[in-house]
Amino acid sequence: MIKNIIQRPVLALVISILLVLAGAASMTMLPVERFPEIAPPSVSVQVYYPGANAETVANSVLLPLEEAINGAENMSYVNSTATNSGRGRSTVYFEPGTDPNVAAVEIQNRISKVMEQIPSEVREAGIVVLKRLKGSLMTINIYSESDDYDETFLNAYTRMKIRRELKRVGGIAEASILRSRDYAMRIWLNPEKLALYGLTPREVLNEVRDQSFEAAPGRFGENSEETFEIVLKHSGRFSEPEEYENIVIKSEEDGSQLRLKDLARLEFGASNYASENKLDGKSAVTIDIVQQQGANAVEIDKAVREIMEEQAKAFPEGIHYKITYSVRDQIDESMHHVRQTLIEAFVLVFLVVFIFLQDFRATIITAISIPVSLIGTFFFLQLIGATMNVLSMFSIVLAIGIVVDDAIVVIEAIYEKIHDQGMQVLDAVNAAMSEITGAIISITIVIAAVFLPAGFLDGPVGVFYKEFAFTIIFAVLISAINALTLVPVLSALILGKKKEKKAAKNNLIGKIKESEKMDKIKSIKTKSLKKFDTVFDKFTFQYIRLIKWAILRKWWTVGDWSS
Repeated sequence: MIKNIIQRPVLALVISILLVLAGAASMTMLPVERFPEIAPPSVSVQVYYPGANAETVANSVLLPLEEAINGAENMSYVNSTATNSGRGRSTVYFEPGTDPNVAAVEIQNRISKVMEQIPSEVREAGIVVLKRLKGSLMTINIYSESDDYDETFLNAYTRMKIRRELKRVGGIAEASILRSRDYAMRIWLNPEKLALYGLTPREVLNEVRDQSFEAAPGRFGENSEETFEIVLKHSGRFSEPEEYENIVIKSEEDGSQLRLKDLARLEFGASNYASENKLDGKSAVTIDIVQQQGANAVEIDKAVREIMEEQAKAFPEGIHYKITYSVRDQIDESMHHVRQTLIEAFVLVFLVVFIFLQDFRATIITAISIPVSLIGTFFFLQLIGATMNVLSMFSIVLAIGIVVDDAIVVIEAIYEKIHDQGMQVLDAVNAAMSEITGAIISITIVIAAVFLPAGFLDGPVGVFYKEFAFTIIFAVLISAINALTLVPVLSALILGKKKEKKAAKNNLIGKIKESEKMDKIKSIKTKSLKKFDTVFDKFTFQYIRLIKWAILRKWWTVGDWSS
């Protein structure tokens, strides 16, 4: 088979070109992130009980939810927290490898079975079930330089004008506003007046709901013999503080009425006063950008920055934005060092090969096999669902020294046949490949067998080892293919031309020119290479001498000299 490939060089070149094209295409499609996702999948259940303290939320809401969730498939444990603001959260953790979408559906089904045990206020506010998303990708702050715009206004403006645009960016899982403070009608009840009139907050709330509500009253004249049909309209919930102030809470038999303004102070304010968001002492709103699983962090960052630049043109005077955190900065910095290390490793390998072979054409053949192996590796990384991160890129750096070995073995074998045995190039290639094909296949299998077990480790650590191991395995396999196809073909083509040029110089004029060029080459050739050859030959001689000495004294060399 190897002889057929050598006789058909186009086939070998097509194989290498296909690997390079497939790898280059995969490089543009691979998700880019700093590190692979190692955290176990989880599902978050968020609840809100208006007016309740942490103990009430835990006992009346989180406890029945935990009992319903407990026992879900592949569930590890549940962690619940509650605050005095009436908010609670139960986070359900699952075994690694569990599909978070399936887990979220199962949690939602289990919660639906105990909805009757949950207080009506919680059901009306809504129970939110979300699968765990990746960590924050970006943090954007919208702030005001003046006191004309407070945090509540900035929150409303961000929600309507900016957040909607950001959520349309492909790859963004969530663009949430931290410590959200929306506009709300606040009713501050006076406890003393409530006690005076014998009322409770629940009774006041019921009266507000009965008189301020959304309704669909229907229409008159539908399906009748009348000429006109009248659609009834309802003004809906109240929107002004004066409307709420005039809500009747209690009526007496003498016609007197107790209105809401007699019991409370009303204002159009914010829904949340528990926290304040400041940027350098100025009112601000923080947007947290979270990416989807498998999304490209760099592309998302680029799209978000473009949207923010476009939206900033329409900001009210005095409002600005600032990106205070971005994973892209860390990714760019890490990838910069990886690329620098990659280039340095390639140059070092090139120099080492050139110093030992001392033939530029042979070194070029060896160097060509390196990018083919490394670029083709990305195609197989995409097939296994890996990402382009710092760990996988460092695996590529490590693979440089491994993938070049097969090509060096082939080049040295062919070179030995040509220079030491005086064989023609094609004969040397065929003879060398018939001798070392089995060795290259064996070496590849051994290296793959060393790293393969690490690719099947479980848990968070296994995620790191998986990408690391399979990156090297794929690179080694491709390097073996190149060594058996591309390298011998390039040797036959490039070294064969060199041999033909030498043969063409055997005439008288050619010999004269050749002798002149040889004098120039001898003068140009550096003394350092000559010294290197001399030192290396001496070292090789002494090494062989030591090995022979050790073979003749087997018991002496295997003895225990640790004492």
